[in-house]
Amino acid sequence: MSEEQVQPQLALERIYTKDISFEVPGAQVFTKQWQPELNINLSSAAEKIDPTHYEVSLKVVVQANNENETAFIVDVTQSGIFLIDNVEEDRLPYILGAYCPNILFPFLREAVNDLVTKGSFPQLLLSPINFDAEFEANMQRAQANAAAQGQA
Repeated sequence: MSEEQVQPQLALERIYTKDISFEVPGAQVFTKQWQPELNINLSSAAEKIDPTHYEVSLKVVVQANNENETAFIVDVTQSGIFLIDNVEEDRLPYILGAYCPNILFPFLREAVNDLVTKGSFPQLLLSPINFDAEFEANMQRAQANAAAQGQA
């Protein structure tokens, strides 16, 4: 009798906005010419919530400054519940660190743009991010750091 080959499972089960905030500290920003400087911080996190499900989150904080004053701050965490089962253990970091964020990013981008435009500012479309390249660069940095610590 031959053993059945177990098929890997990878599926998005839910996308949701986990946390959202938009603030305009002062109305005087609307009386000035709009030439913003943007500070954008993006991070991702993954958490195992049961043996076959992971919550993956993308968080972005955007601060727009205009004439040295804060025009707005937008903070959005977009999350997804992913079914991940029978996947080779060495593939899991890539799935959680690149594949899942690639799926979540368009939803995060839309949420940020909606908040900014509803706040009476020009649209803000976050530039696309190559999470595959970012993941690879992070892996190479980690390997280089490990090698450097091994030599020290």
